[in-house]
Amino acid sequence: MELDEFTKFKKMDFPRSVMLGHDAILHTVDLCRSLHFGKTGIIITGKSTYCAAGKDVEDLVSEKYDVTVVNTGNATIDNVNSVCSAIKEQKAKFILAVGGGSKIDIAKLAAKNANVPYVSIPTSVAHDGIASDRASLKSDKGAVSMSAVSPTGLIADTKIINEAPYRYLASGCADVISNLTALMDWELARSQRNEEFSSSAYFLARYAADNLIDNSKQIKDGGEERVWRVMRPVIASGISMCAAGSSRPTSGSEHMFSHVLDMNHLGTGLHGEQCGVGSIMMMYLHGGDWRRIQEALWNIGAPITASDIGLTDDEVIEALMESHSIRPDRYTILGEGGLSKKTATSVAKKTGVIGTHKPPKAHGQRGKSKIDSED
Repeated sequence: MELDEFTKFKKMDFPRSVMLGHDAILHTVDLCRSLHFGKTGIIITGKSTYCAAGKDVEDLVSEKYDVTVVNTGNATIDNVNSVCSAIKEQKAKFILAVGGGSKIDIAKLAAKNANVPYVSIPTSVAHDGIASDRASLKSDKGAVSMSAVSPTGLIADTKIINEAPYRYLASGCADVISNLTALMDWELARSQRNEEFSSSAYFLARYAADNLIDNSKQIKDGGEERVWRVMRPVIASGISMCAAGSSRPTSGSEHMFSHVLDMNHLGTGLHGEQCGVGSIMMMYLHGGDWRRIQEALWNIGAPITASDIGLTDDEVIEALMESHSIRPDRYTILGEGGLSKKTATSVAKKTGVIGTHKPPKAHGQRGKSKIDSED
């Protein structure tokens, strides 16, 4: 009896070296040396992030390396191309990305296009992308998720991140907590569409979300230690995408809701904030413990209502009805036909996202097991 030839193959790239903690930035040269970088590099940063940490990185690294500072703006294709031109002109052998999500996203794509390694040095953590191989580019039509490369190294200085506005850290927590509905969507797609599934990616993303929820009461008023508590789950969440080879373990129906808001330029919420609010409603649709998510976000100080992120009731309802169409290739609890206005209104009201706002009660209440039959 002949056995079928086994041909399955998968490539996974992870950060090789991670430095986390107080004054971690002081070890930047040590990390560059350990990664055997060439002598010439560029530092991608912005005006405010250069003051927050970019200047310190430049001073530290300039003692051993020939580096050029490139100040850039939002994560757009034009700015990525501009950085690639700078890499070519300076003959840079590595990138140090110092800043928030936009600077790191630019570095991810520039590193991929120019085939050079990069180090992620976040000055704030508003989402879970600091360690992932996915990049989000902005355009007139909203944000577009793209395959990029993971950082070769990561330096997360808890002192620097703690000095950023707390709203960013709370948003990063909300983004990671929203993994819970992304994972339920992934499980649904696995059972209904036989979609490829990674248990290792699943458990990394699940650990990250559960860890933040379990520690949610210790985050808001925790000082620099709160950053230490948050960073490990945030990094694990990003690595889960590297393990999966896609954003599946961290992006589902709740991210579709957020993308609609971005595309239509609605509200004032950060990405993670929008995903957190969306996750409350999507968990209700899944029939899961949506109050657990709501309570954790409340404890952290992240938004839990439409008004918290500058949305009207009608904007939430319309966004819910439109969310299923954002990524037709990604099957979620929203199904192929999406939600009716009646169902969208009911979900938003019953979870307290719209209507009269009340502080969350102890979690444990569950929503419906499936979308209404009319949908």
